[in-house]
Order: sequence, then C-alpha cells, then structure tokens
Amino acid sequence: MTVPALTVTDASTPSGPADVLVVAARVARDSVTVLSGADRDQLAQQLRDVGFSGGKDELVRLPGQGSGSSLAVIGLPEGGEDALRYAAGSAVRQLAGTAAVALDLPAEGDAQLGAVLEGAALGAYAFTEYREKSRAATKDPVGSVEVLGAASDSGALIARATAIAIAAALVKDLVNTPPLDLYPETFAERAQAASSDLPVTVTVWDEEQLAVEGFGGILGVGQGSIRPPRLVKVAYSPDGAERHLALVGKGITFDSGGLSLKPATGMVGMKYDMTGAATVLGVVLAAARLALPVRVTAWLCLAENMPSGSAIRPNDVLRIRGGRTVEVLNTDAEGRLVLADGLVAASEEQPDAIVDVATLTGAAMVALGTRYAAVMGSDDLVDQVLTAGKESGELLWPMPLPGELRATINSDVADIANANPGNTAGGALLAGVFLQEFVGRTGDADDAPRIPWAHLDIAGPAKSPAAPYGFTGKGPSAVSVRALIRLAESFSRK
Repeated sequence: MTVPALTVTDASTPSGPADVLVVAARVARDSVTVLSGADRDQLAQQLRDVGFSGGKDELVRLPGQGSGSSLAVIGLPEGGEDALRYAAGSAVRQLAGTAAVALDLPAEGDAQLGAVLEGAALGAYAFTEYREKSRAATKDPVGSVEVLGAASDSGALIARATAIAIAAALVKDLVNTPPLDLYPETFAERAQAASSDLPVTVTVWDEEQLAVEGFGGILGVGQGSIRPPRLVKVAYSPDGAERHLALVGKGITFDSGGLSLKPATGMVGMKYDMTGAATVLGVVLAAARLALPVRVTAWLCLAENMPSGSAIRPNDVLRIRGGRTVEVLNTDAEGRLVLADGLVAASEEQPDAIVDVATLTGAAMVALGTRYAAVMGSDDLVDQVLTAGKESGELLWPMPLPGELRATINSDVADIANANPGNTAGGALLAGVFLQEFVGRTGDADDAPRIPWAHLDIAGPAKSPAAPYGFTGKGPSAVSVRALIRLAESFSRK
C-alpha cells in the first residue's frame, strides 16, 4: 500500500526541501495565465515559448527559479474542487520517481484545499509486489507532498485525505493481487489484517457455517472451486451512533463463468470481479479511521466461480438465506446470487439504508462506458448517493428499475430465475430488478416498505482505461470509494 505523507503550509514557499514545486496555469483565447506561484509573467512567457496549451494532464517541467526546486506547471481548466483534485493528482502521478513534491495551486478555503490534498494522495499509488526483474526500472510514487495554503483545520483535512487514500490503495492492492493468491480464504485474512488496528469487529463464515445458516447463493457459486467460499462481516459500531448504513459487496475472486464458461479473452481481467467487496471493506475501515459517528457494516460475499464436476449447473435451484429459491439459468450471472445472500443478511439487522456495490454486468458498461457507474434503487437513497458522488467528484448516473422486467425472470420451478438467457435488453436493469427481491422490509408485514436500498454497478469504471488520467493510473480505479465515504459522512450528520 502506497500513501504519501501529507503536510499543509500557510506560506508562499515550501517549508521543507521539495524536489519539484508545482504551480498551475490556464490557457484562454491563446493567452497563458499562470494561476499560482511567483514570477508569473516571466513564467507565462516561458510557457508560451514551449507551446503550453493548458489541457488536462498537461505537465511541463521547467528550470527552477531560485526556490531550490525544479518547477513543474500543470494545466488547470475551470472546474473548482473537481479540477483542483484532478490537477493535483495528475501532477503527483506524473512525478513518480520524485521523493518530495510541493503543490502551490490556487486553492481557496478548506473545501478546495482538501480537494488538492485528496487528489495528491490518490495520485501517489503504485503496485510493485510482483515485479522482480522489472522492479529497478519502475518509478516509486511520490513519498511526501506539501500543499501551500491556509486552512482552518489542516489536521482534519490531512486526516480525511489520508483515510480516503488508504481506502483506495487497499482496494487497488486487493484487486491487483493475482487470483492465485487472493481467493476467498485469503481475502478474509486480508480483511482481518487490514482491520486489526481499528475499532471494528470482523466475523467470518466458512463453508460449514454458510451451510448451517442457509447461505445457499454464496455456497452454490463457490462449490465448483477447490477453494471454498467465505462471508465476511466487518462492523463499525461507535457509541452513540443513531444511524446505520449497510454495505454489501460482490467478491468473486475469479470469474470463469462456471459451466456457462466465458471465452478465453473474456476471462482476462476477471480477478477484478471482487472489486465490490474490496470497496465496501475500504469504506467501512475509512469510517472507523475517521471516527465517524455512524454505524457502518460491510458484508463481503466471497466465492470463486469455477467449472468442475461439483459446479452448479443451469437448471439447478439454490436456496438463498431466508428461504427464497432461485433457478440458475446462467452460471455466469453469479454475482447476483452471492449478493442475494448478503442483502438478506444485511436486511436482518434493519439498517437505515443498504447499498450494494458490484462489477455486475457488462451491460452497464455498454450503456454508460468506462467512466460512469450505474445507480438504481429507492429514489430517495439513489438521490443521496448521486449527491455524494457529485460532492466527491465521482461519476455516477441514475438508471431505472422497470417493473415489467420482473416477469421475464419468472421460473417454472422456483421463486425466481437468475437470468433470462438469450434476451440482452436492459441487462443491467434486470440484474437490479433481481436484487431488489432480496432487500428486506422495515417491518414484519408483507406490505411494509422495503429498506431504502441502492445498487451500484461499477463494471465499467472499476478498471481504468489503458491510458492513465488525473490521479488514476493504469489498473483498478477504486471507483465509488470516495462517494460512499461521503455518503457515510452525510449519514453521520443526520
């Protein structure tokens, strides 16, 4: 895990040694405007001379101007906090190989300064655990970042940015780990290790306990693998907390498709199918690290979906926690099966809201591309999630839950089917309609309202495109971590 040391200095120059000082500039109507730092007119002329265009991710290195540091200029388009977060993260990411960086960006007030700290912390990430011969040629991420600016409480801003960066780095580390080494048992062990110094309680169900307590979805998906499934509950319950947010994460440590086998190219990258579980783990630990006055419980639904003589078959029927039966018509629609168990378990605690996170459907990526995550569920909670996304700079988009789709997953022999083979229309929405069936109600009556619930399908943005951007490098993006931390913060204020 790589997270830089962060400091804030209310001064015009760095307080300590910095290898590179970063300032910002913008271009409008072919005119270069330097937005921060000293000697701005001279610097603007230099930038014009080198053809600086001021675009996103444009970083220009120039000789130092007496500060003892070399100088870098990052393009900063209009955009407030989001633009500052992006620019700070882009600069720090591109300055990998530099030990210490100082950022002098035009941030005013705590919100903008916090965005700079957050972007910088997120941009300093690398995963080198499996590099041997190529390790020497791999640049280390920036080790320390000093941000120039005035804050009312710099300690709180640094603590929050660090907690977010630790959560994101944990997600990226877990997702980057090869499925040979990260499988349900070792994932559970990693969750316990990451939680060891925080005020949380970790409970792990092994395959025998899962069978005794009726978690048929997780067991069914995992029964084709020699590495049995797990359910992990990570509970943060601070004294005096009045509200409870439950998070359920899909944790398929490798998805071959099971007997509904994926093509060879379709299996590449399927170690990413546990991103949802990694995300909810990172969020609950961030809530604990920040001592938020809200109860947060994460449910990690972990299984490896493999083909074998013991794997579930199309037309098999699984009994989900609570008794509802599901006919499996596509073993590659396995994520919704493990989430069903997790949603029922989460509902049994009667939380104020449930959010599930999953790399669930390729259909979500077809609909929204690789930058936006789909959100569907209870209207009020979806609105809260979207607001949290907007406030944290995460790209989330609302999607409907069409009631007419429910009839398309009726089963001839069970309560519901997990898929409608051959019909590709609205695949992401159909998955949401399926999951809704397993969200509990606020009371014992059959007509009691469902517990507020939101479903995040992060299949598109969970893995960033090949070209890095902003604070996001190649590989896993840790999408929705920041939005869910912001959501937990909003719950703590009510």
